[in-house]
Amino acid sequence: SNSKSKYMNPSIYPLSFIFLLNACASNSQQKQADENNATAAVAQDASQASYYIDVHNLEPGKVKFEDVANAHQKDLATEGRHGVNFIRYWVDEAKGKVYCLSKASNKQSIIDTHREAHGLLPDAVFKVTDGPEAVVLGNKPMYIDIHELGAGKVTAKDVAGAHEKDLAVEKKYGVNFINYWVDEKEGMILCLSEAPDSAAIKQTHKEAHGLLPAYILQVKQGQ
Repeated sequence: SNSKSKYMNPSIYPLSFIFLLNACASNSQQKQADENNATAAVAQDASQASYYIDVHNLEPGKVKFEDVANAHQKDLATEGRHGVNFIRYWVDEAKGKVYCLSKASNKQSIIDTHREAHGLLPDAVFKVTDGPEAVVLGNKPMYIDIHELGAGKVTAKDVAGAHEKDLAVEKKYGVNFINYWVDEKEGMILCLSEAPDSAAIKQTHKEAHGLLPAYILQVKQGQ
């Protein structure tokens, strides 16, 4: 019993050893607190998230959908550390353009995710609002048409009205408008659709409201 009490008696340990134990415990508690705070910050950011579309202008003809799909998987593996949720992406292989749709608390978190995941940084990041989403039919090519109306010259309400006019006309030209995104600050609109060709999209917009896109991209979609 004397031997047992000897090992249980803290008074025989050097003070430096006791201080070391206390320091280790304190460091462990601080590390856990830091991790909890970081997790809470990411959760708070997620609750305040907005939609963003980031654009990569790469070399025409040098972009493969499979390569973008691989980069997207790296984004998905990294996004949680930055409070980002990548939703889907579109690729125009011929023109070397990639558009990524995500939800995040700010633009910088999207850039940081891309930087850590694969190093391919976007040329532009747009904060957008979206419209009601229609079903993808999958029986025609997919397009994104871009309207550049000028900073401060468009509102989400106006675009919603124009979109309703598109929906009223689209069947006449075999178009299926899936969704749209608006950046009011930059005056930019992106419309996603399925159509027999780009001419059908132009004709639908022209008849519906007269607002023709600056350009139209034929894209492949991934998520």
